[in-house]
Amino acid sequence: MSDVAFVDSHCHLDRLNLDAHNGDFDAMMAATVEAGVSHMLCIGVDLETFPDVQALAEQHDHVYASVGVHPLYKESREPQVSELVERASHPKVVAIGETGLDYFYAKEQREWQQRYFIAHIQAARETGLPLVIHTRGAKDDTLALLREYGQGQVHGVLHCFTEDLDMAQQAIDMGFYISISGIITFRNAESLRDTVKALPLERLLIETDSPWLAPVPFRGKPNEPRYVAQVAECVAELKGVDVAELARITRDNFFTLFNKAQP
Repeated sequence: MSDVAFVDSHCHLDRLNLDAHNGDFDAMMAATVEAGVSHMLCIGVDLETFPDVQALAEQHDHVYASVGVHPLYKESREPQVSELVERASHPKVVAIGETGLDYFYAKEQREWQQRYFIAHIQAARETGLPLVIHTRGAKDDTLALLREYGQGQVHGVLHCFTEDLDMAQQAIDMGFYISISGIITFRNAESLRDTVKALPLERLLIETDSPWLAPVPFRGKPNEPRYVAQVAECVAELKGVDVAELARITRDNFFTLFNKAQP
């Protein structure tokens, strides 16, 4: 696939398991490029470790960063709109997030999750940057808060999407993209595959969410950005296009959404 250029739209380079590369980060990055990955978005999950994420983006031309607090990271310093906006002014920061709501793992902690999420939505409105949203088991509240506080002025992506087609369609109607991870390759993900078949290609992204959720045939092993190729192969088959075309479309989608990034 040397003529194919994939973009991993969501990975955590600061948290990768490098055992397969003898602990050598540069060797991992070289293997990623060799696999045809042209760009990566390294996602921030808390404010304490954001400097590490920013540093990786500064050190690698083909890596970009986001700033935010994951909805399961209650122990992180609470995000303030002003701090998110300030950190997002860095030229390599192209998105606000990872943010959102997770009621699957933390259904009793809705109040602070919603408060954090609202701060991110407000920062996205102020900066004009897209939101990177984690949503699980929280369809109604996720969409309602986006409408109430976004007021039609925010856009972004629902990453590692596993919710239903109705949620995806409502999000797309609000200007969002849907990102597909290695879960699409799992044996028990038939409903997700059906959803992807129904979604427009011009609104799809692909990702690894590495170091988690390695796709088949690497499931159960540490995930890496280079495995986005396996995600692309599965999505391409579902959509009835070849892998090169799927790579081109999702790459174009990435740079359209994260328009602060440069191809």
